[in-house]
Amino acid sequence: MSEDRKLLEPLSTVVSGVLRLLVGVLAISVVLSLFNSDTAFWSGPGNCVTADWISGSSSAADAMFSARNGAHVSAVPQYCAEHPSNYQHLLRVLGGVPALALLIGGLILLNRLLQSAARDGVYTTQTVSRLHLLGWWLLLGSVFAEVVEAGARAALLATLTDNVTFSAEAVLHTSAFPYLTVLTALGVLTFARIMRVGAGMREDLEGTV
Repeated sequence: MSEDRKLLEPLSTVVSGVLRLLVGVLAISVVLSLFNSDTAFWSGPGNCVTADWISGSSSAADAMFSARNGAHVSAVPQYCAEHPSNYQHLLRVLGGVPALALLIGGLILLNRLLQSAARDGVYTTQTVSRLHLLGWWLLLGSVFAEVVEAGARAALLATLTDNVTFSAEAVLHTSAFPYLTVLTALGVLTFARIMRVGAGMREDLEGTV
């Protein structure tokens, strides 16, 4: 399987190194949070939410940002909690942790996939199954993570302003569909189907020989 192992480089080494680095950083963050209450396990983007679908303009804003004649400045509000409550802290964490979990889980699955391919071979049913699992993880995980994070941002925003209530509309406004990740996942699933055919042909060939 040495030839298969060579085919997987340098991706195998990079993924393994990034995964170890990320786990190490998270471990250090956890240790620091135990001894320093100001250091959160997940710092996140802060207790702020930008309502980019709400905007306004004024002559004062134009003057403040030196707008030229014929141009105007649109002010997009960013709401921040000065003294966040425990509930707001929880919403902040939910607004960032799902994406982190998706990243770590994806790296773990990819690392297992590469190790399995290097050990058992690229065109094997084990490798195809792990590739299939990675594709579904990216597809379902990215959508789920975005829904959870958008819901958390909408809920946090509802605690910071009277102009917005927590609703499906607010969740849609604060969400951004993960097009690239979804397309990548569909590509991985398609490639897994192709490799399944190749693995079957290899098994038939070995059986014939």
